[in-house]
Amino acid sequence: MKLSFAAASLCTSLLFTSLPAHSAWQDTLEEAKGQTVYFNAWGGADNINGYIQWAADRIEDLYDVNLKHVKLTDTADAVNRVIAEKAAGKDQHGSTDLIWLNGENFRAMKDNQLLFGPFSQGLPNYQAYIDENARQSLTQDFGTSVEGMESPWGMAQVVFMHDTHTLTTPPKSSLELLAYAKQNPGRITYPEPPQFVGTAFLKQVLHEVAIDPSTLLMPVDSVDFASITEPLWHYLDELHQVAWRNGQTFPSSSEEMMRLLDDQEIDVALSFDLSAASVQIDQGNLADTVRSYVFDRGTIGNTHFVAIPYNSGAKAGAQVVANFLLSPEAQIYKQTPTVWGDLSVLAYDKLSEKEQGQFDDLPRGIATLTIEELGNTLPEPHSSWSTALENEWRKRYAQ
Repeated sequence: MKLSFAAASLCTSLLFTSLPAHSAWQDTLEEAKGQTVYFNAWGGADNINGYIQWAADRIEDLYDVNLKHVKLTDTADAVNRVIAEKAAGKDQHGSTDLIWLNGENFRAMKDNQLLFGPFSQGLPNYQAYIDENARQSLTQDFGTSVEGMESPWGMAQVVFMHDTHTLTTPPKSSLELLAYAKQNPGRITYPEPPQFVGTAFLKQVLHEVAIDPSTLLMPVDSVDFASITEPLWHYLDELHQVAWRNGQTFPSSSEEMMRLLDDQEIDVALSFDLSAASVQIDQGNLADTVRSYVFDRGTIGNTHFVAIPYNSGAKAGAQVVANFLLSPEAQIYKQTPTVWGDLSVLAYDKLSEKEQGQFDDLPRGIATLTIEELGNTLPEPHSSWSTALENEWRKRYAQ
Protein backbone atom coordinates (compact mmCIF):
# COMPACT_ATOMS: atom_id res chain seq x y z
CA MET A 1 0.00 0.00 0.00
CA LYS A 2 2.78 2.43 0.88
CA LEU A 3 4.58 1.71 -2.38
CA SER A 4 1.37 2.50 -4.26
CA PHE A 5 1.21 5.87 -2.48
CA ALA A 6 4.73 6.68 -3.68
CA ALA A 7 3.94 5.58 -7.21
CA ALA A 8 0.78 7.67 -7.22
CA SER A 9 2.73 10.67 -5.96
CA LEU A 10 5.26 10.36 -8.77
CA CYS A 11 2.61 9.89 -11.45
CA THR A 12 0.61 12.88 -10.23
CA SER A 13 3.70 15.04 -10.08
CA LEU A 14 4.43 14.32 -13.74
CA LEU A 15 1.10 15.86 -14.65
CA PHE A 16 2.18 19.13 -13.04
CA THR A 17 5.69 19.39 -14.41
CA SER A 18 7.13 19.93 -17.84
CA LEU A 19 9.58 17.47 -19.38
CA PRO A 20 12.65 19.65 -18.66
CA ALA A 21 11.55 20.03 -15.04
CA HIS A 22 11.03 16.28 -14.75
CA SER A 23 14.48 15.71 -16.24
CA ALA A 24 16.00 18.07 -13.69
CA TRP A 25 14.27 16.20 -10.85
CA GLN A 26 15.61 12.89 -12.19
CA ASP A 27 19.08 14.42 -12.03
CA THR A 28 18.41 15.38 -8.40
CA LEU A 29 17.31 11.83 -7.60
CA GLU A 30 20.47 10.41 -9.16
CA GLU A 31 22.71 12.87 -7.32
CA ALA A 32 20.97 12.10 -4.03
CA LYS A 33 21.66 8.37 -4.15
CA GLY A 34 24.00 7.33 -1.36
CA GLN A 35 23.94 10.72 0.36
CA THR A 36 23.49 11.06 4.12
CA VAL A 37 21.15 13.87 5.17
CA TYR A 38 21.57 15.17 8.72
CA PHE A 39 18.08 16.33 9.67
CA ASN A 40 18.19 18.70 12.66
CA ALA A 41 14.77 18.49 14.30
CA TRP A 42 13.31 18.87 17.75
CA GLY A 43 13.56 15.52 19.53
CA GLY A 44 11.36 16.06 22.55
CA ALA A 45 8.44 13.77 21.67
CA ASP A 46 8.73 10.01 21.22
CA ASN A 47 5.90 9.81 18.69
CA ILE A 48 7.46 12.50 16.48
CA ASN A 49 10.86 10.83 16.75
CA GLY A 50 9.19 7.58 15.72
CA TYR A 51 7.60 9.24 12.71
CA ILE A 52 10.94 10.66 11.56
CA GLN A 53 12.49 7.19 11.86
CA TRP A 54 9.63 5.74 9.81
CA ALA A 55 10.26 8.40 7.15
CA ALA A 56 13.98 7.61 7.22
CA ASP A 57 13.28 3.94 6.57
CA ARG A 58 10.93 4.72 3.66
CA ILE A 59 13.34 7.24 2.12
CA GLU A 60 16.20 4.77 2.26
CA ASP A 61 14.06 2.07 0.63
CA LEU A 62 12.71 4.34 -2.10
CA TYR A 63 15.65 6.64 -2.86
CA ASP A 64 18.82 5.19 -1.31
CA VAL A 65 19.17 8.30 0.85
CA ASN A 66 20.26 7.89 4.47
CA LEU A 67 18.32 10.25 6.78
CA LYS A 68 19.88 10.82 10.21
CA HIS A 69 17.79 12.57 12.87
CA VAL A 70 19.89 15.01 14.93
CA LYS A 71 17.65 15.54 17.96
CA LEU A 72 17.48 19.12 19.19
CA THR A 73 16.16 20.62 22.39
CA ASP A 74 16.09 24.05 20.75
CA THR A 75 16.06 24.73 17.00
CA ALA A 76 18.13 27.85 17.61
CA ASP A 77 21.06 25.55 18.44
CA ALA A 78 21.19 24.37 14.82
CA VAL A 79 20.71 27.90 13.50
CA ASN A 80 23.59 29.16 15.65
CA ARG A 81 25.78 26.30 14.43
CA VAL A 82 25.22 27.32 10.80
CA ILE A 83 25.94 30.95 11.72
CA ALA A 84 29.22 29.87 13.36
CA GLU A 85 30.17 27.80 10.31
CA LYS A 86 29.60 30.76 8.01
CA ALA A 87 31.71 32.99 10.26
CA ALA A 88 34.48 30.36 10.11
CA GLY A 89 34.29 30.21 6.30
CA LYS A 90 32.90 26.67 6.22
CA ASP A 91 30.75 27.22 3.16
CA GLN A 92 30.68 23.59 2.04
CA HIS A 93 29.89 20.29 3.73
CA GLY A 94 28.35 21.89 6.81
CA SER A 95 27.10 19.84 9.73
CA THR A 96 23.41 20.41 8.94
CA ASP A 97 21.57 19.38 5.78
CA LEU A 98 17.94 19.93 6.70
CA ILE A 99 16.28 21.83 9.57
CA TRP A 100 12.73 21.70 10.92
CA LEU A 101 11.89 25.32 11.62
CA ASN A 102 9.58 28.29 11.30
CA GLY A 103 9.10 31.75 12.74
CA GLU A 104 12.06 33.58 14.21
CA ASN A 105 14.51 30.80 13.30
CA PHE A 106 13.51 30.98 9.65
CA ARG A 107 13.75 34.77 9.68
CA ALA A 108 17.22 34.61 11.25
CA MET A 109 18.48 32.18 8.61
CA LYS A 110 16.91 34.09 5.73
CA ASP A 111 18.14 37.49 6.93
CA ASN A 112 21.68 36.14 7.33
CA GLN A 113 21.63 34.42 3.91
CA LEU A 114 22.08 30.99 5.47
CA LEU A 115 19.56 29.18 3.28
CA PHE A 116 19.82 27.22 0.04
CA GLY A 117 17.15 28.02 -2.48
CA PRO A 118 14.62 28.88 -3.58
CA PHE A 119 13.89 25.17 -3.89
CA SER A 120 10.45 24.25 -2.54
CA GLN A 121 8.38 25.30 -5.55
CA GLY A 122 10.51 23.02 -7.73
CA LEU A 123 9.66 19.90 -5.73
CA PRO A 124 7.30 17.63 -7.70
CA ASN A 125 5.02 17.04 -4.72
CA TYR A 126 4.87 20.77 -3.97
CA GLN A 127 3.76 21.45 -7.54
CA ALA A 128 1.24 18.61 -7.40
CA TYR A 129 -0.33 19.09 -3.98
CA ILE A 130 0.29 22.55 -2.50
CA ASP A 131 -2.20 25.37 -2.99
CA GLU A 132 -0.45 28.57 -1.90
CA ASN A 133 -3.76 30.41 -1.89
CA ALA A 134 -5.30 28.01 0.62
CA ARG A 135 -3.76 29.64 3.68
CA GLN A 136 -1.51 32.63 4.18
CA SER A 137 0.87 30.72 6.46
CA LEU A 138 2.12 28.70 3.46
CA THR A 139 3.75 31.80 1.98
CA GLN A 140 4.12 34.05 5.05
CA ASP A 141 6.00 32.41 7.92
CA PHE A 142 5.23 34.55 11.00
CA GLY A 143 5.19 37.58 8.71
CA THR A 144 8.34 36.66 6.75
CA SER A 145 7.90 35.85 3.05
CA VAL A 146 8.81 32.23 2.38
CA GLU A 147 9.78 32.78 -1.30
CA GLY A 148 10.57 29.10 -1.82
CA MET A 149 13.29 29.02 0.84
CA GLU A 150 11.54 26.38 2.96
CA SER A 151 9.09 23.58 2.26
CA PRO A 152 5.87 23.17 4.27
CA TRP A 153 5.60 20.08 6.44
CA GLY A 154 2.57 20.42 8.70
CA MET A 155 0.03 22.58 10.47
CA ALA A 156 -0.15 23.20 14.20
CA GLN A 157 -2.55 24.94 16.56
CA VAL A 158 -2.56 25.52 20.29
CA VAL A 159 -4.88 23.10 22.10
CA PHE A 160 -5.66 22.80 25.79
CA MET A 161 -6.33 19.59 27.72
CA HIS A 162 -8.32 18.75 30.82
CA ASP A 163 -9.48 15.62 32.63
CA THR A 164 -13.28 15.53 32.40
CA HIS A 165 -13.36 13.36 35.52
CA THR A 166 -11.98 16.18 37.68
CA LEU A 167 -12.83 19.30 35.60
CA THR A 168 -16.07 19.15 33.67
CA THR A 169 -16.18 22.77 32.41
CA PRO A 170 -12.69 24.09 31.58
CA PRO A 171 -11.87 27.80 31.16
CA LYS A 172 -12.49 28.89 27.56
CA SER A 173 -10.43 32.10 27.39
CA SER A 174 -7.29 33.58 28.92
CA LEU A 175 -9.38 35.69 31.29
CA GLU A 176 -11.41 32.67 32.35
CA LEU A 177 -8.15 30.78 32.89
CA LEU A 178 -6.92 33.53 35.21
CA ALA A 179 -10.21 33.55 37.10
CA TYR A 180 -10.02 29.77 37.49
CA ALA A 181 -6.45 30.01 38.76
CA LYS A 182 -7.52 32.53 41.41
CA GLN A 183 -10.33 30.23 42.51
CA ASN A 184 -8.06 27.17 42.47
CA PRO A 185 -4.55 28.23 43.54
CA GLY A 186 -1.66 26.07 42.37
CA ARG A 187 -3.61 24.33 39.59
CA ILE A 188 -2.62 26.38 36.50
CA THR A 189 0.78 26.85 34.85
CA TYR A 190 2.49 27.02 31.44
CA PRO A 191 5.90 25.99 30.02
CA GLU A 192 8.80 28.33 30.66
CA PRO A 193 9.75 30.54 27.70
CA PRO A 194 11.71 30.36 25.45
CA GLN A 195 10.36 26.80 25.15
CA PHE A 196 8.12 27.24 22.12
CA VAL A 197 4.84 26.21 23.78
CA GLY A 198 5.56 28.64 26.61
CA THR A 199 6.17 31.43 24.10
CA ALA A 200 2.96 30.42 22.31
CA PHE A 201 1.10 30.85 25.59
CA LEU A 202 2.43 34.41 25.91
CA LYS A 203 1.28 35.20 22.37
CA GLN A 204 -2.12 33.60 22.99
CA VAL A 205 -2.74 35.72 26.08
CA LEU A 206 -1.39 38.85 24.40
CA HIS A 207 -3.68 38.35 21.43
CA GLU A 208 -6.64 38.27 23.81
CA VAL A 209 -5.69 41.14 26.12
CA ALA A 210 -4.07 43.56 23.64
CA ILE A 211 -6.15 46.63 22.86
CA ASP A 212 -5.40 46.24 19.12
CA PRO A 213 -4.24 42.70 18.21
CA SER A 214 -3.51 43.79 14.62
CA THR A 215 -0.36 45.55 15.88
CA LEU A 216 1.08 42.08 16.59
CA LEU A 217 1.35 41.47 12.84
CA MET A 218 3.86 44.32 12.50
CA PRO A 219 7.61 44.07 13.22
CA VAL A 220 8.09 44.65 16.92
CA ASP A 221 10.52 47.55 16.39
CA SER A 222 7.86 49.48 14.47
CA VAL A 223 5.36 49.63 17.36
CA ASP A 224 5.28 50.69 21.01
CA PHE A 225 6.21 47.34 22.55
CA ALA A 226 5.93 48.53 26.16
CA SER A 227 2.40 49.89 25.90
CA ILE A 228 1.09 47.02 23.77
CA THR A 229 2.44 44.35 26.13
CA GLU A 230 1.55 46.09 29.41
CA PRO A 231 -1.74 44.13 29.71
CA LEU A 232 0.18 40.85 29.24
CA TRP A 233 2.61 41.53 32.11
CA HIS A 234 -0.27 42.65 34.33
CA TYR A 235 -2.03 39.37 33.52
CA LEU A 236 1.05 37.27 34.28
CA ASP A 237 1.77 39.16 37.50
CA GLU A 238 -1.68 38.14 38.72
CA LEU A 239 -1.43 34.59 37.38
CA HIS A 240 1.95 33.84 38.93
CA GLN A 241 0.68 34.71 42.41
CA VAL A 242 -1.76 31.79 42.21
CA ALA A 243 0.01 29.52 39.73
CA TRP A 244 1.54 26.08 40.27
CA ARG A 245 4.46 26.46 42.69
CA ASN A 246 3.57 30.15 43.08
CA GLY A 247 4.97 30.99 39.65
CA GLN A 248 8.51 30.40 40.91
CA THR A 249 9.00 27.25 38.82
CA PHE A 250 7.54 26.36 35.41
CA PRO A 251 7.25 23.11 33.45
CA SER A 252 9.99 22.57 30.89
CA SER A 253 7.65 21.43 28.11
CA SER A 254 4.17 20.39 27.07
CA GLU A 255 5.16 16.80 27.83
CA GLU A 256 5.90 17.72 31.45
CA MET A 257 2.56 19.52 31.65
CA MET A 258 0.79 16.34 30.56
CA ARG A 259 2.63 14.37 33.25
CA LEU A 260 1.54 16.93 35.82
CA LEU A 261 -2.03 16.67 34.52
CA ASP A 262 -1.89 12.88 34.84
CA ASP A 263 -0.50 13.19 38.37
CA GLN A 264 -3.39 15.58 39.17
CA GLU A 265 -0.97 18.36 40.11
CA ILE A 266 -2.52 20.74 37.56
CA ASP A 267 -5.92 20.96 35.90
CA VAL A 268 -5.10 22.27 32.39
CA ALA A 269 -2.25 21.40 30.02
CA LEU A 270 -1.49 22.80 26.58
CA SER A 271 0.27 21.68 23.44
CA PHE A 272 0.92 22.67 19.82
CA ASP A 273 0.33 19.02 18.88
CA LEU A 274 -3.33 18.45 18.04
CA SER A 275 -3.18 14.75 18.87
CA ALA A 276 -0.92 14.97 21.90
CA ALA A 277 -3.64 13.89 24.33
CA SER A 278 -4.80 11.00 22.13
CA VAL A 279 -1.24 9.73 21.72
CA GLN A 280 -0.57 9.91 25.45
CA ILE A 281 -3.86 8.14 26.23
CA ASP A 282 -3.00 5.44 23.70
CA GLN A 283 0.39 4.98 25.36
CA GLY A 284 -1.12 4.76 28.82
CA ASN A 285 0.35 8.07 30.00
CA LEU A 286 -2.98 9.94 30.38
CA ALA A 287 -6.37 8.83 31.63
CA ASP A 288 -8.92 8.06 28.92
CA THR A 289 -11.12 10.79 30.41
CA VAL A 290 -8.75 13.53 29.21
CA ARG A 291 -10.05 15.66 26.34
CA SER A 292 -8.66 18.47 24.17
CA TYR A 293 -10.36 21.81 23.62
CA VAL A 294 -9.71 25.32 22.30
CA PHE A 295 -10.71 28.77 23.50
CA ASP A 296 -14.00 30.17 22.26
CA ARG A 297 -12.37 33.01 20.30
CA GLY A 298 -9.71 30.74 18.79
CA THR A 299 -6.10 29.80 19.40
CA ILE A 300 -2.75 30.56 17.77
CA GLY A 301 -1.90 28.39 14.76
CA ASN A 302 0.86 28.19 12.15
CA THR A 303 2.60 26.16 9.46
CA HIS A 304 5.94 24.53 10.12
CA PHE A 305 8.56 23.85 7.46
CA VAL A 306 11.85 22.22 6.56
CA ALA A 307 14.74 24.23 5.10
CA ILE A 308 18.18 23.50 3.68
CA PRO A 309 21.24 25.42 4.93
CA TYR A 310 23.36 27.13 2.27
CA ASN A 311 26.41 24.99 3.14
CA SER A 312 24.75 21.58 3.17
CA GLY A 313 26.87 18.91 1.54
CA ALA A 314 23.78 16.89 0.63
CA LYS A 315 21.46 19.40 -1.02
CA ALA A 316 20.08 16.86 -3.48
CA GLY A 317 19.36 14.37 -0.71
CA ALA A 318 17.74 17.09 1.40
CA GLN A 319 15.42 18.01 -1.49
CA VAL A 320 14.47 14.36 -1.91
CA VAL A 321 13.61 14.19 1.80
CA ALA A 322 11.57 17.40 1.63
CA ASN A 323 9.71 16.07 -1.40
CA PHE A 324 8.92 12.76 0.31
CA LEU A 325 7.61 14.59 3.37
CA LEU A 326 5.07 16.24 1.03
CA SER A 327 3.90 12.95 -0.46
CA PRO A 328 0.36 11.74 0.30
CA GLU A 329 1.88 8.63 1.85
CA ALA A 330 3.93 10.63 4.34
CA GLN A 331 1.21 13.20 5.05
CA ILE A 332 -1.50 10.56 5.58
CA TYR A 333 0.70 8.59 7.97
CA LYS A 334 1.69 11.76 9.84
CA GLN A 335 -1.94 12.83 10.29
CA THR A 336 -2.83 9.46 11.84
CA PRO A 337 -3.75 10.48 15.42
CA THR A 338 -1.83 7.71 17.17
CA VAL A 339 1.27 8.38 15.03
CA TRP A 340 1.45 12.19 15.21
CA GLY A 341 -1.90 13.71 14.27
CA ASP A 342 -0.27 16.71 12.60
CA LEU A 343 -2.59 18.43 10.13
CA SER A 344 -1.65 17.96 6.49
CA VAL A 345 -0.49 20.86 4.33
CA LEU A 346 -1.75 19.18 1.14
CA ALA A 347 -4.68 20.68 -0.75
CA TYR A 348 -7.53 18.18 -0.44
CA ASP A 349 -8.91 18.97 -3.90
CA LYS A 350 -5.53 18.22 -5.49
CA LEU A 351 -5.52 14.67 -4.15
CA SER A 352 -6.80 11.69 -6.08
CA GLU A 353 -10.16 10.24 -5.05
CA LYS A 354 -8.34 7.32 -3.45
CA GLU A 355 -6.03 9.61 -1.47
CA GLN A 356 -8.97 11.74 -0.35
CA GLY A 357 -10.64 8.58 0.90
CA GLN A 358 -7.55 7.59 2.83
CA PHE A 359 -7.53 10.95 4.60
CA ASP A 360 -11.29 10.67 5.21
CA ASP A 361 -10.87 7.19 6.71
CA LEU A 362 -8.16 8.17 9.19
CA PRO A 363 -9.15 7.18 12.72
CA ARG A 364 -9.65 10.09 15.03
CA GLY A 365 -8.03 9.75 18.42
CA ILE A 366 -10.31 9.78 21.44
CA ALA A 367 -9.13 13.27 22.43
CA THR A 368 -8.36 14.73 18.98
CA LEU A 369 -10.47 17.64 17.77
CA THR A 370 -11.96 17.74 14.29
CA ILE A 371 -11.18 20.59 11.92
CA GLU A 372 -14.59 22.07 12.75
CA GLU A 373 -13.98 21.76 16.50
CA LEU A 374 -10.66 23.61 16.18
CA GLY A 375 -12.65 26.71 15.32
CA ASN A 376 -10.92 29.99 14.60
CA THR A 377 -7.16 29.98 14.02
CA LEU A 378 -5.50 33.14 15.33
CA PRO A 379 -2.54 34.39 13.26
CA GLU A 380 0.97 34.18 14.62
CA PRO A 381 2.46 37.57 15.46
CA HIS A 382 5.37 38.75 13.33
CA SER A 383 8.38 36.55 14.10
CA SER A 384 10.23 39.44 15.75
CA TRP A 385 7.74 39.32 18.62
CA SER A 386 8.93 35.93 19.86
CA THR A 387 12.40 37.05 20.91
CA ALA A 388 11.12 40.35 22.31
CA LEU A 389 8.52 38.59 24.44
CA GLU A 390 10.96 35.93 25.61
CA ASN A 391 13.59 38.49 26.59
CA GLU A 392 11.12 40.63 28.49
CA TRP A 393 9.64 37.58 30.21
CA ARG A 394 13.07 36.48 31.40
CA LYS A 395 13.89 39.97 32.68
CA ARG A 396 10.72 39.96 34.73
CA TYR A 397 10.27 36.37 35.86
CA ALA A 398 13.33 34.16 35.33
CA GLN A 399 14.82 32.94 38.60
